[in-house]
Amino acid sequence: MNSVTSTEIVWAVIGAGDVCEVKSAPALNQLEGSRIKTVMRRDAKKAEDYAQRHGIPFFTTDINEVMTDVEINAIYIATPPSTHAYYTFLAARAGKTVYVEKPMADNYAACIDMIDCCKAENVLLFTAYYRRSLPGFLKVKELVDNEIIGELRTVNIEMYQPADTKIIKDTNWRVDPSIAGGGYFYDLASHQLDFLDFIFGQIIEVKGISSNQSALYLADDVTSASFKFQNGVVGSGLWCFTTAQTAAKDLTTIVGNKGTISFNTFGNPMIIKLSTDNQAYHFFEFNHTQPIQELHIQSILNQLSGKGICPSDGISAARTSWVLEQITKGAK
Repeated sequence: MNSVTSTEIVWAVIGAGDVCEVKSAPALNQLEGSRIKTVMRRDAKKAEDYAQRHGIPFFTTDINEVMTDVEINAIYIATPPSTHAYYTFLAARAGKTVYVEKPMADNYAACIDMIDCCKAENVLLFTAYYRRSLPGFLKVKELVDNEIIGELRTVNIEMYQPADTKIIKDTNWRVDPSIAGGGYFYDLASHQLDFLDFIFGQIIEVKGISSNQSALYLADDVTSASFKFQNGVVGSGLWCFTTAQTAAKDLTTIVGNKGTISFNTFGNPMIIKLSTDNQAYHFFEFNHTQPIQELHIQSILNQLSGKGICPSDGISAARTSWVLEQITKGAK
């Protein structure tokens, strides 16, 4: 696929919700050779407000204005997952680089369509699984790659959160399967499973059980899974989003034949604990600052300028969507 030949990457941001406030979009304006020209939202007042607060010169509610602007050569899609494919098709057909939020789409088939469209139009497709670029997670990968815990055996994810009492069924899109794909499991577990793909490679076998125990919203709130990676590592996971506060937990543990590595995926600080059979214990602490996607976006700019490779593209992100779908498909 092509690289943008312009020395400057000029972005349009489609959708400007919470993720764009501090995590992502500010980096598009801060990094050298990158700037946001236009923000597009369906609500004109919200679009104008966002543009004014973030120093963006133009705003619009008309997607055609974005796609026909010849100065804009890259599109950041920060809308809910159900519209990711639609905006990707428009951007690709307009010849613009695509950077899309995670999960890549609300279903795996849409991911494949996005990949095919971008390939047909010779357009690069990047995804926002930015933990592949964060120092703490790269440290975990370094420990694994250097065989500090020996031969890999298993990995286990434990994710428990108390119910969010502010949730309203018809206003929180993250827990509406028709928009998000699969509730908080899709929203949060996608990061965890994608990072494991980054470390171990593709998951080739997966089974899952998913259920809506609390009926607080439309999406399932508890999910369990078992899976096997192409390198032979066997994994498991349990996610529940309606637990007691005292049960709250975010822990991934990688087990080898000489030790273990455990870490949290969300929040600061990220604490990595390394334990080995010779009674050695090491703790590594990382504070990932905002905008948290800055290093990841820099990798996109590096690839567009021919100076590097972004570690998260449509192909890798689609694999994660396939896993999410396989885990939850029997729950309907």
